[in-house]
Amino acid sequence: MAATANGNGRLQERLERGPVICAEGYLFELERRGYVQAGPYVPEVVLEHPEVVAQLHRDFVRAGSDVVPAFTYYAHREKMRLVGKEDLLEEINRRALAIAKQVAAEYDSLVAGDICNTNVFAEDDASKRAARAMFEEQVGWAVEAGVDFVIGETFSYAAEALAALETVKEAGLPAVITLAVHQHPVTREGWTLADACRRLDAGGADVVGLNCMRGPATMLPLLKEIREAVPGHLAALPVPYRTHEQQPTFQSLRDPDCASLPGEMPFPTALDPFTCNRYEIAEFARAADDLGVGYLGLCCGGAPHHVRSLAEALGRTPPASRYSADMSKHAFFGTDESLKKENVAYAKEL
Repeated sequence: MAATANGNGRLQERLERGPVICAEGYLFELERRGYVQAGPYVPEVVLEHPEVVAQLHRDFVRAGSDVVPAFTYYAHREKMRLVGKEDLLEEINRRALAIAKQVAAEYDSLVAGDICNTNVFAEDDASKRAARAMFEEQVGWAVEAGVDFVIGETFSYAAEALAALETVKEAGLPAVITLAVHQHPVTREGWTLADACRRLDAGGADVVGLNCMRGPATMLPLLKEIREAVPGHLAALPVPYRTHEQQPTFQSLRDPDCASLPGEMPFPTALDPFTCNRYEIAEFARAADDLGVGYLGLCCGGAPHHVRSLAEALGRTPPASRYSADMSKHAFFGTDESLKKENVAYAKEL
C-alpha cells in the first residue's frame, strides 16, 4: 500500500467499502459535444469552457462515478509543444484540477490528478528523463491542488508506468496505475501483463490494472490472468466498443459497411456502429466484479448512461437512476392499464 505524506487515505477507505467507480472518457465525450478536437485531443476546453467540463463531471458523478478525475489527460509538455501551446501548460493543469476539486466537494467524491503516456518514452536514458520530468511537473500541480490520489494511465511501456508510479509515491500520494494493451497482450518491452502488474503492485501502487484500447470482451480474459498474479486491488476501464478476438482493440476495428471511410479505419471518429449498449456494459460490470475487480469504469467512448448502467449492475442507485428506463410507461409499448387503448390502436398500424 502506498504511503501518503498528508495522511490522505480516502481512496483506500472507499475500496474497503466496495468497488470504486471511476468514469473516464472525457476526451471522446467532449469531442462528441464539440469542445475538443479529434486528433490533437488537447483539453483546452478547461480554459475556454470550464462550465462544460464542470457539468460533465457532475453528469458522471450523478450517474454513479465515485471519482472526479481532473481533465489533464494529454495536458503534458510534449503534447502541448506539438500543438504550439506549451505556454498554456500550467494554466490548463491548474484550472482542470480546480474544476475537478470544486465538483468533488459538491458531492463528497474522490478527486484525482491524472497523468498519462508521454509519447516520448523509449529505451534510451534521455527519453526516460524527459518522461519523468513531465510526470514530476503534473504531479507537483496535483499535490498543490490537494487531490486524493493520482491516476497514471494508458501506459504501453511498463517501465513508463513504473516511472509514473515512482513519481506519485515520492510525492506522497496514492496511485492508480493502468496499462493499455494493444493487439498483442504484452507490454512494449515484451513483459507479460501479469508480470508488469505484479511489479507495479510490488512497487506500491494502490490499484493496478488495465484501461483503454480494449473493449469489455477482449479485456476480461486479460483480467483473469492478472487477477491470478496480483493480490492487491485490480482496475478495469475498457472502452465501450465491441472488440473481438480478431480485432481486439478499438483501433483495429474495421467496418465493412463503411468503405467510404479514409483507410477504412473507423477509429476515432466513426466508431458509432461498434458502441456497446448499456446492457452490455452492465454485463461486463457483473463479470468484472465476479473476478474481484475493485476499481471499475470506462475509458474513451464512455458516456453517463453507460456509467449509470455499470453502477446499477453493482447494485447501486445513483441520482441518475431516477431516470432509468421504465418501458411500462411507454405510450405504445407500455403495460400500464391507462395505456391499453393507445397500445391497441398502435398495434393495428404495425
